[in-house]
Amino acid sequence: MHDHDLLVVGSANADLVIGVERRPAAGETVLGSDLAVHPGGKGANQAVAAARLGARTALLARVGDDAHGRLLLESQRAAGVDTAGVLVGGAPTGVALITVDPSGDNSIVVSPGANARLSPDDVRAAADLLASARVVSVQLEIPLETVAAVAEAVRTAGGETGPRLVLNPSPPAALPAEVLAACDPLVLNEHEARFLLGEDPAGREEAPEAWAAALLARGPRSVVVTLGAGGALVADRDRTVLVPSLPVEAVDTTGAGDAFTGALGWRLGVGDDLETAVRFAVRVGAAAVTRAGAQESFPTAEEVAAR
Repeated sequence: MHDHDLLVVGSANADLVIGVERRPAAGETVLGSDLAVHPGGKGANQAVAAARLGARTALLARVGDDAHGRLLLESQRAAGVDTAGVLVGGAPTGVALITVDPSGDNSIVVSPGANARLSPDDVRAAADLLASARVVSVQLEIPLETVAAVAEAVRTAGGETGPRLVLNPSPPAALPAEVLAACDPLVLNEHEARFLLGEDPAGREEAPEAWAAALLARGPRSVVVTLGAGGALVADRDRTVLVPSLPVEAVDTTGAGDAFTGALGWRLGVGDDLETAVRFAVRVGAAAVTRAGAQESFPTAEEVAAR
């Protein structure tokens, strides 16, 4: 019996957000809006996104014993996330510095803080929590060796009842073969796809189908390439499908990818096939960009159904 549809292993940050008329160039100073502080971090965002949709969600993360850490724990609990796996202490809570321009595009700099202290030993100590989940979702705002420990835990669980690994390589980094082989799916945007492909000629192509095919050849069981307003491309060994997005007026793209991935993980956890899960996740991501902020922009299942 699985206690959770989705376990998110990842980062929890305080988002410090400033609106700007335009993002500064190198060496330039621009004036912005009043500072707003929001709960964020790719791991925490995915957990809240899934829980708000109705998923039985848990989070394995690390925060500081400080005001930002308390803010993050409160936001997770308010959304209905199981926070028993959130560890406290060891370093200040991670912080993301975010500028948002009038078009809704953003630039982000992250100070990892306590996220950098989430260790492989923490993952091994949470073996029961990992075994309790149908799907485990992970990103790269935590140490790569910790991500590898998650992939190994999923691999050794194995069997029909073992968890399924969803990995978003953000911020992008080279991934070991054993991590890539565990991904089902690997979820990434154009920038992340081109980074992972490196010198591969497919990375110079303009067609996402070429990126997906080249990435599949490196070991993932499936690949999802997110394309913003263009929707998402779903690829596995059998077929490639383009899932269109909904036309919306974007207000703020912060956290939209996390909303997509959290929704995708939940739907896979309740038994949807990959294409069906992506079709739902695309609608969630589209809804998320119509409101400002990250977690506060994430829709409920009722709001998604109304679109």
